[in-house]
Amino acid sequence: MHLRALKRAEKIMTIQKPSEPKSTVQWCSIPLNRTPEKTAMPQPKPDTWVQLLEPESFSSLCHDEALLLCQISNWEWAAWIPSHGEAVIKIEQFSFPSK
Repeated sequence: MHLRALKRAEKIMTIQKPSEPKSTVQWCSIPLNRTPEKTAMPQPKPDTWVQLLEPESFSSLCHDEALLLCQISNWEWAAWIPSHGEAVIKIEQFSFPSK
């Protein structure tokens, strides 16, 4: 009798279970032809031209590009900026030009 009461209680619980709210599932597509060159962030390298995000922070007359000379730390590079000269730039101050 105890087993029968338990099964009956389970039926009642499933019947009285409140309906779950409908939720929207969002999907993103992942390209199947991924390669490390396409998905990895470009890494700064010496002798690479980069785009300065705020060139006016160095000089009002300097160009918006800089040539990376050498890495000083994980976050800083020595760079040469036309019409300005050498400067230390942080990685958040530049980006790679779009190809």
